[in-house]
Amino acid sequence: MSTNETIDQKNLSSQEYALAGTEVKPMIEIRGLAKSFGNFHALKGIDLTIAKGTVFGFVGPNGAGKSTTMSILATLMAPSDGYAKVDGFDVTKYPHEVRKRIGYMPDFFGVYDQFKTIEYLHFYGASYGIPKAEREALIPQLLELVNLTDKRDSYVDTLSRGMKQRLCLARCLVHDPDLLILDEPASGLDPRARIEMREILKELKSMGKTIIISSHILPELAEMVDEIGVIEHGAMVAVGNVTDIQNRLRVKRFLHIRLHDRVEEAEDFLRDRPFVNRLMRDETGLQVHFGGQDEEQSELLLELITAGFRVISFSEAQTNLEDVFLEITKGGGDNL
Repeated sequence: MSTNETIDQKNLSSQEYALAGTEVKPMIEIRGLAKSFGNFHALKGIDLTIAKGTVFGFVGPNGAGKSTTMSILATLMAPSDGYAKVDGFDVTKYPHEVRKRIGYMPDFFGVYDQFKTIEYLHFYGASYGIPKAEREALIPQLLELVNLTDKRDSYVDTLSRGMKQRLCLARCLVHDPDLLILDEPASGLDPRARIEMREILKELKSMGKTIIISSHILPELAEMVDEIGVIEHGAMVAVGNVTDIQNRLRVKRFLHIRLHDRVEEAEDFLRDRPFVNRLMRDETGLQVHFGGQDEEQSELLLELITAGFRVISFSEAQTNLEDVFLEITKGGGDNL
């Protein structure tokens, strides 16, 4: 399908079609986005581009600016400066076109407890102008996607928190949006419910949806995202592919060393070695925060063996998303 055909299917006016153009656009384009509340600067001129079909993980501590950015993208809040576009449409100038293209799930959402699950989805489908015959075919598919088929006739107030989260996600999908904006979708869920939510998001990714998702459950987030953006104090401190950012942080490596004996002596020996920044001992061996490169790492191993220490294993620990987050937000992002 050509780009022109895709735009025609959006039922745009001629003016909007001319504005959209025919070139391929990113799904999200943010430039100089700022938001102030009095003297408090929630966002400080952030720039961000997210390609169509990307699953983007938005990472940051509470109060960093994630929800503010998402609220602006969802047309619920106007920026103080800069702009944000969704599928080429400015969220301030063309909010109605943006809303057609997004499904927004806030971190705190409301449900109508006196509705049955199927009634709840029919209500939102009707709100988007979807004819009843189409809703009758669509809603069973949505319930199957979010694993709520057996709850179709249950009242919303009888559902668990995890089920309500999945119902809210189904509500976001009722109009088949191109972009999903999910603010802490796994917040407050038990481990089983988080796994269920993760599997649903993987399925949506396979369907080609563009997803921007914020989460504090970083290891699970790493399994599904293509890129991450780390925000702190209203500023983007790192953006990129998870693996690339991990590799760039390998200048601060974590080594795991197991010894046959003389562990305490080895601990004292290693503290005096170059590039050893921090050293910890646990039941599995020594954990070394190491600032050298491959050559210095091999030299350290040679020094241990030359000094008579019997090394069982000497390996570099895999940096995970939590390591990345901790390093960047304490200053590691300055060099990314």
